Order: sequence, then C-alpha cells, then structure tokens
Amino acid sequence: VEKPSIRPSDTVLEIGPGTGNLTIKLLEAAKKVIACEVDPRMANEVQKRVQGTPYAHKLQVIRGDALKTDFPFFNVCVANVPYAISSPLVFKLLAHKPAYRCCVLMFQREFAMRMVARPPSPMYCRLSTNCQLLAKVEHLMKISAASFKPPPKVESSVVRMEPKHPPPPVDFAEWDEMIKIAMNRKHKKLHGLFMGSKSTVQQLYKIYSSHCQLASQQ
Repeated sequence: VEKPSIRPSDTVLEIGPGTGNLTIKLLEAAKKVIACEVDPRMANEVQKRVQGTPYAHKLQVIRGDALKTDFPFFNVCVANVPYAISSPLVFKLLAHKPAYRCCVLMFQREFAMRMVARPPSPMYCRLSTNCQLLAKVEHLMKISAASFKPPPKVESSVVRMEPKHPPPPVDFAEWDEMIKIAMNRKHKKLHGLFMGSKSTVQQLYKIYSSHCQLASQQ
C-alpha cells in the first residue's frame, strides 16, 4: 500500500482483489477503489467484506476479465497479476488513457526481472525494451513463495511502473515490429537481421517512406 504513495484523493484500480485483504487497506488510504475480479465468487466475497462498514460506499466491483474490460478513470493501479496474462495486461495498462500516475504490480520473478533488465544483461529482451520505452520501470521487492498459502511453485517480485508523460513520439506498432526483428536472434548483427529477407526490407522501406512523407508535410 505504501509503494504507490496513495493519496486521500486517489481512485485506485485493483486487479484481482481475491478475498479483499489488500482491498481493505487500499480503502483505508484512497478516496475510491475499483476492484476488477473475473471470479464471481471472489467478487461477491470482497463486496461482502465491506458491507456495513464505513468503506462500503468507496468500493466499486467490476465483474469481468481485466483484459476485456474497459477500465474507468484511475490514478493508481495495484495488482497481483495472474502469471498467464502478465504481458498483455502490462501493455494494456501502458496504452491506457487518460494518463494515470503509476502501477504497482506483482509478477512471477523471471517476468519482473525481464521488465527491468538493462543491457548487457542476458535477460534484456523485447519486453524490457518496450516497457522502458513507455515507462519508468523499477523493481521494488522480492516476494518468497512461502509468503502464500498454498505456496506457488515460483518466486514473485513487485514492480513499480510509471508511464512517461508525454509518451514518446513513436508509432508503437512499427517500433514493436522493428524490435521483434532485432531481438529475434540476439547474436546476429542488425544488418543481417534486417536485410536477411525481402519482406523485412520492404517493410522497412514502407516505414521510411511514411516517415519522409510526414516530415515533408510538417
């Protein structure tokens, strides 16, 4: 709760509240908490926990899949992210508008370390490059598997993600295609990767032509 520096005026989006242990702490600190939960049983449980308490009016529960839900406005996002949706959820949050202040998210340790990796780390990858293009990403703490009941088979880590405002002036889809090619085979020279296939050369030429056209219009 302390890591995102929640303010009394904040609206907090919590993804995957479970039975509501963290939700209660967030309600104590924030103006409003929006809890998005895909499991109807957990959604009912978290709502029951605040019934008859001073926090009942501050909680909004959204029943649905976080990847398919249109998130309402929020200042801060807090989530214990299901490992299977880590990557798509990260990029959904990074693309979210309007702008928000930060996210504090728990991931599988390996995924978290790839998010924050810097060259020349062997963990530096497409995920690292894209996350760091769009946000300031910081590893906050490690969470042992023994902290959970029942304990999972993997260790976890908590990451703070602060989107860049304004975002970099790049077409992310084009950027991602370029990084996909560059990161596909790390030990090859870029010249060989980009010039190795006719389709890649054609795509690069198309992007360059679009850039030149936009530059001439400006």
